[in-house]
Amino acid sequence: MPTEPTIQLQAFNLSCIRDDRVLFEDLSFVLSAGQVLLLEGKNGSGKTSLLRILCGFREADTGQIKWRGDDLDDSEYYVDMAYVGHLDGVKKELTVLENLKVSLALGQAGQYSIQQALAKVHLAHFDDALVQTLSAGQKRRLSLARLLITKNSLWILDEPFTSLDIHGIATIESLMTEHCAQGGMIILTSHHDIDLPEVDVQRIRLS
Repeated sequence: MPTEPTIQLQAFNLSCIRDDRVLFEDLSFVLSAGQVLLLEGKNGSGKTSLLRILCGFREADTGQIKWRGDDLDDSEYYVDMAYVGHLDGVKKELTVLENLKVSLALGQAGQYSIQQALAKVHLAHFDDALVQTLSAGQKRRLSLARLLITKNSLWILDEPFTSLDIHGIATIESLMTEHCAQGGMIILTSHHDIDLPEVDVQRIRLS
């Protein structure tokens, strides 16, 4: 019989209060290898705030988060996690290649080389292009290419499909499916309804 996926991330009774307004409370979930957690809800419902808590940018007002059974500060969580925010997070004064070299220097080498990652996101031959000359969609694909060159089992993505056309969306969904098939996990927000038929997708709607 197949074994149950190992639980990697656990959140217990999280709450978040901003400007005296409760964004969410008593929020609990578990995420196992190969799974995706999609956070849904209107603007201002707390999706990005929850991602910021999961990334360690702010603390939850109540609750606890564990990674592989340990508190986050007592684990390898921040080594295992990679975050791509709503903004692209790339240096416009650097070239495409220079941006990825910086990311690689800050992390552990992943499955793909820089050239392989650029090919995966359809930016081959853009090595020497200054980022400021790229289109919005190309900048977004560059920001997501960083995930492919570093080794991180958990991807946390805030609106990863921003500025992407239908082909760009399909490319990123393919990379997400591949990541999960290899035992990776993804937590994301998206106004785009994701198409990942081969992946176990959980959904939490914040309101």
